[in-house]
Amino acid sequence: MAEFREISSIEDFEGILDESQLRKVFIFKHSTTCPISARAWVEVQEFIQESSDEVLVVMIKVIESRSTSNFVAEKMTVKHQSPQALLISQGQVLWHASHQTVTKTNLTKALEGQNMPFNFMG
Repeated sequence: MAEFREISSIEDFEGILDESQLRKVFIFKHSTTCPISARAWVEVQEFIQESSDEVLVVMIKVIESRSTSNFVAEKMTVKHQSPQALLISQGQVLWHASHQTVTKTNLTKALEGQNMPFNFMG
């Protein structure tokens, strides 16, 4: 199973960037009030269950941690969306998706390098 963490601060995110030097990291930006985001969260949970611990999955709740979410968008130069998934390795975004394209299948393909270098925006 993939490792999962929730982060809520810029300092947490900077630690995740450091960790991305060692392994790939998915950042999942989640809106706790959005039904599309709730569906995407189910997909992410299925991905976590079926993935190895070689990947880290990090959640940022965009309403509760807005400043962190905005910082991620600025630092990674990827326009904020929610739900949104970003695959990061060595501090760089390899792939990102939003809305209905945040699926277990797309996350798996991105991790395996099959969806890159495409960016899927819903």
